[in-house]
Amino acid sequence: MPQPITCIEDLRLLAKRRVPKMFYDYADSGSWTESTYQANASDFAKIKLRQRVAVDMTDRSLASTMIGQKVAMPVALAPTGLTGMQHADGEILAARAAEKAGVPFTLSTMSICSIEDVAEHTSAPFWFQLYVMKDREFIGRMIDRAKAARCSALVLTFDLQILGQRHKDVKNGLTAPPKPTIANLINLATKPRWCLGMLGTKRRTFGNIVGHAKGVRDVTSLSSWTAEQFDPKLSWDDVQWIKERWGGKLILKGILDPEDGEKAAKLADSGIVDAMIVSNHGGRQLDGAMSSIEALPTLVDAVGERIEIFMDGGIRSGQDVIKAVALGAKGVFIGRPFLYGLGAMGEAGVTICLEVIRKELDVTMALCGLRDIAAVDRKILVSSTIPHFAL
Repeated sequence: MPQPITCIEDLRLLAKRRVPKMFYDYADSGSWTESTYQANASDFAKIKLRQRVAVDMTDRSLASTMIGQKVAMPVALAPTGLTGMQHADGEILAARAAEKAGVPFTLSTMSICSIEDVAEHTSAPFWFQLYVMKDREFIGRMIDRAKAARCSALVLTFDLQILGQRHKDVKNGLTAPPKPTIANLINLATKPRWCLGMLGTKRRTFGNIVGHAKGVRDVTSLSSWTAEQFDPKLSWDDVQWIKERWGGKLILKGILDPEDGEKAAKLADSGIVDAMIVSNHGGRQLDGAMSSIEALPTLVDAVGERIEIFMDGGIRSGQDVIKAVALGAKGVFIGRPFLYGLGAMGEAGVTICLEVIRKELDVTMALCGLRDIAAVDRKILVSSTIPHFAL
């Protein structure tokens, strides 16, 4: 009889058994030595909670808002590339699970299922994450497609002008779909669930790009296009034209330094930007950068009254969520936890992931003596364990 899923780690171990190595490693790795990737999670453990007793714990509520949108808890599914390679039709399944749970789903530019695919198979508006490419005409069309699909927010990623090297991806020869090498074929033979799922879908490459970007008609041309297209000249000035083309809610992703936080806040002051995400790209870009949770309180202290602040990186439990909220995050984005659930059990696994986090968040809030997530602040933390850095 299978063991019950009690935590995110259970889903991770199951996903590792069921997902082909190159795609599991793609999700569960960082750049270079992976020091920042590891610190994202381990730094949460350093922050301690204050337990309170003999207080009324009835009628608890985790309901909140993120950029004005009602959410069942302050959690959103982060944009993750190649989600549809963790499980067939992965983006659609994850979006459905998020919709049922009452939390936002964010579709990546580098998704397997296209914007139109996800819109067709869901009813709640989702968010769309945008990478800025050199081909501005293509980016403009991508923004228009997101508007046509009724996406309710645009998440502009700012920290991937050039790609940080992830050693596992290089060693695995990462491609979507995987190349039929001997090593890949041997590994795929041990993943029958995954293979059957992929045989049953037509969605096996980057749906937002193939057939939409100039000159990209197949996987072969896609590889060279993506290698050349990330724009190292992306600047703060680009935010204005993106906002004008988009017109809706705009979130900046990838802020880690207070000086950049101030620039984001100035854009918020001008009504151009609505929120920012404190993020180091899951430890996948600058190895040696500080963890997101370490950076969060200083950024909140610097600009938190002027712009809505979210964070991602290292969330593995509901306790991590409440620590981030206590330090001033209006909400958090989870990436790897839902990918583990997706790889382990498809849509049901994402649902379990969100249920686990919700329950842990709810129980932790109660044991800290509170009944409403809106009342959570730094008072629930042992002050000597709150991270802080100064320039």
